[in-house]
Amino acid sequence: MTNIKRTDKNILLKGLKLMGGALACMFSGPSLIYISQTKIKPPIDMVILIIAIVLCCLALYLAYKGINTILDSMFKKSSN
Repeated sequence: MTNIKRTDKNILLKGLKLMGGALACMFSGPSLIYISQTKIKPPIDMVILIIAIVLCCLALYLAYKGINTILDSMFKKSSN
């Protein structure tokens, strides 16, 4: 039997879910940074800014993990 490399659909779906989470964070993080700079109220501004920075960092992490997972589903050998 020939050893044909195929995409693992379950791992690909996991990677796409991670990329979807990254996309949501990529939009909400900068939006919250903009909102925090519009001077709502001083104590709330810092809380919103901290949450926004965490979301931006989370977007970078999720995008990295998502791309790695998608590439693993396509190019890694399966252990079957």
